[in-house]
Amino acid sequence: MEKPMGSERMEMRKRQMSVQQDSVAGTTALVQNEQPGQGNHGSNACCFCWCCCCSCCWNEDREERNRRASYDFKAEGNADFEESQKPSVEDVRSWGQSFDKLMLCPSGRSAFRQFLRTEFSEENMLFWLACEDFTKETNKSIIEEKARVIYEDYISILSPKEVSLDSRVREVINRNMQEPSSHTFDDAQLQIYTLMQRDSYPRFMNSPVYISLMNTVSEQSVES
Repeated sequence: MEKPMGSERMEMRKRQMSVQQDSVAGTTALVQNEQPGQGNHGSNACCFCWCCCCSCCWNEDREERNRRASYDFKAEGNADFEESQKPSVEDVRSWGQSFDKLMLCPSGRSAFRQFLRTEFSEENMLFWLACEDFTKETNKSIIEEKARVIYEDYISILSPKEVSLDSRVREVINRNMQEPSSHTFDDAQLQIYTLMQRDSYPRFMNSPVYISLMNTVSEQSVES
């Protein structure tokens, strides 16, 4: 049965109105998305702000990493320089006389550090070297920056390079960190020095690292 012409026109009119409404709705949504602070753009705005914040934070982190890297590179550079110094047979023999003589000799510190690596306690030497460098600093702003880096690298319980300190020394450091000076880590440095002297040094003197080095320099001394 055919529909009356009036009914067909009404249905066509409804479809046209439906299409127009869909078009208007789509346009409205698009306009809302393009206008800041309106409609659903709130989530997009947050996303944009998040990207900007992350970018700023990333740049700040990059600057921090660069500062830290430059400080670490300086410490590592000193270590590499020490490793380049070839000890004489007299030097190596003097290391057996006292721990102080070992630590006063650049090549002695280098050899001892290599031994500490085998015992997974190299952080003790790195901390001591960092403190030695730190105590020579006179610029207040640099002192504060280096103090924070040393604390994060070797004192913080979250650091993989944390050194072993007793609670008294940690309390002293925490107080000193409120206003860092070149003496902030004096007690901690002394404690780690004593730890290496009493614990690691005797083993080093009987280690293959020391014995091999002694044999090498002795042979070179005879040949020359």
